Amino acid sequence: MLEKGLVQIYTGDGKGKTTAALGLALRAAGHGAKVLIYQFLKPANLALGERSSHCEGVTIRWLEEPWDMVRSMKDPQELQRIRDSIHTVMQELVTAAHEKYYDLIVLDEIVFCLEQGLADIGDIQELVEHRDPRVELVLTGRGAGAELIELADLVTEMRLIKHPYDNGAGARRGIEY
Repeated sequence: MLEKGLVQIYTGDGKGKTTAALGLALRAAGHGAKVLIYQFLKPANLALGERSSHCEGVTIRWLEEPWDMVRSMKDPQELQRIRDSIHTVMQELVTAAHEKYYDLIVLDEIVFCLEQGLADIGDIQELVEHRDPRVELVLTGRGAGAELIELADLVTEMRLIKHPYDNGAGARRGIEY
């Protein structure tokens, strides 16, 4: 599909990182691209709307490991289990990108995983460097650091200005999840 794939990062503390990546995935699929969306730290028990949608050419996968954002971050054994799982997935993604199983690969929340020490910059570098040059990569999540930004061709920062959460509103089905 693409002659040259780029590396994109959607980061920042504002809403819209995953939403932008999903929109890009939908657009690419509409042009016949094969798309993989891999969701990190969004476990199987989350009822995410995108997982129930059916779009030809789009595959959505996620870590099979159970995860609780608050509890798991305090448990060294759980942290190591998640690190190991993420490393294994990243090696699978290196192969998928190198062999061009997909035209577009979205790594949802991998930036946050890297910022929290759950993912390794070396794994991301390997993915970027060993992918087929026609494979587009999109990395989402808060906290993109300088080393990661250096690997990218395009970086967009979503900046929080105002959010209903600040007034106690909860996440809305079909909009935030």
